[in-house]
Amino acid sequence: MKLDIVRQTDLTFIIIVGISFLLLALVSAAMFYFIYKYSRKRNPVATDITGNTSLEILWTAIPLVLVLVMFFFGYTGFKKMRNAPADAMVVKVTGRMWAWSYEYDNGAKSDTLYVPVGKPVKLELNSVDVNHSFYVPAFRVKEDVIPGRKNYMWFEPNEEGKYNVECAEYCGLSHSYMLSLVVALPQERFDSWLANAKPKETSSDSTKVKDTLNIKQDSLKTK
Repeated sequence: MKLDIVRQTDLTFIIIVGISFLLLALVSAAMFYFIYKYSRKRNPVATDITGNTSLEILWTAIPLVLVLVMFFFGYTGFKKMRNAPADAMVVKVTGRMWAWSYEYDNGAKSDTLYVPVGKPVKLELNSVDVNHSFYVPAFRVKEDVIPGRKNYMWFEPNEEGKYNVECAEYCGLSHSYMLSLVVALPQERFDSWLANAKPKETSSDSTKVKDTLNIKQDSLKTK
C-alpha cells in the first residue's frame, strides 16, 4: 500500500504494547524493590517520608511524553485511513442480515469484492437493516455500517490474492456467517471481469429484500 496503512497500524500496535510492557516492568520492579527494602523486618519502626519535587515532575513528565508518542502514531494512522486518494475506485457496499453485496460504477453487482492490484479502492458503506461493521483483517481496516448514515473506508491491495471480509458488529442470529471475500486481481484481469460482469448477478437478491420490506410495511399498515 502506498501509504503503508498496514505497516503504520502494526507499528502503532507494537509501540503501544511495548510501552505498556515497559511500564508494567518498571512499576513491578519498583514495587518488589520497595517491598524488600521497606519490609517490617528491615524497618521495624516507621520513618517519615518527605516529598521529592524532582521525582514528582519526572513521573509526571515521562508518562505524558509516552502518551503523546502513542497519540502521534495513532492519529497519523487514523488520518491516512480517513483520507482516500482522489483517484480511488469507488464501490458501493451494502450490508444486510447476513451478507455483503457490492455495486460498481457500471452497475455490475457481486457478492464478492473484486479489486485491481495497486489501485486504491474507496468503499461507500450502507446498511439496509441493522448495525454492521465491515472488517478486512489483512488490510487492517474496519468501519461501522449504520442504517441511514453514510460511511466510507479505503484500502489499496499490493498483492494478488483472496482476503477475508468479516462483520465485526454483532448483527443477529447468523452474524458469524456474514462472511465475504476481497479478490485482488491484476489490472487486466480485473478490467476483463468488470466488462463481463452483469448487474443481474445480485439483482434478484436485492429484489427479494425490497419485496420483504414492502410486505412488512404493508402488513403494518393493515394493522
